[in-house]
Order: sequence, then structure tokens, then C-alpha cells
Amino acid sequence: MLTNYGYKDGSGEYFITIDTEKCTGCQKCVAICPAQLFEVVADPFDPLAEREIAVVREEHRKKLKYSCVPCKPSGERLPLPCVQACQPQAISHSW
Repeated sequence: MLTNYGYKDGSGEYFITIDTEKCTGCQKCVAICPAQLFEVVADPFDPLAEREIAVVREEHRKKLKYSCVPCKPSGERLPLPCVQACQPQAISHSW
């Protein structure tokens, strides 16, 4: 299942999407993110699952545009560090 965290405003769309079926809960996104956007928790979408997945912390969901500034490339559109660190390719950004 694709889970979207973020918002849309007059300046654009700012969403991080996590594919919960691909996420292994490895915590590489947690380790690489300087803003500490991610946390790994018990799968909130499948209470019977015995695995953990990455989610965007609640306090960052409405301010991704600002929280992701340290990693957002200027000029070229390069993959962000969290996207590169995610080996199963479970994380994507809308910008």
C-alpha cells in the first residue's frame, strides 16, 4: 500500500510516499535523515502484521517543504539521500 505524507499549498506539492509492502523497516532512512523525519513503528495499517515499517513523524507531516531543505538539491533534480538509502526503493518524493 502506498502511504502519502505531506500537503499541497500554493507553492507546490510536498509529499513523501512510502510503499509499505516494499519497506523492510531497515531504518536506513532514519539514520541518514538530518531532520529526523522518519521513524520505524509497528505497521499501523495492518495490526496483525508482525513487522515494522518507516513512517514520517507526525510533527513533520505539515512542514515537509521546510524539514527537507537540508537535503533538497538546488538546481538539478537529484534523488534525496533517504530515497538513495532505501534499497527496496520504498520511498519517493513529489518534488
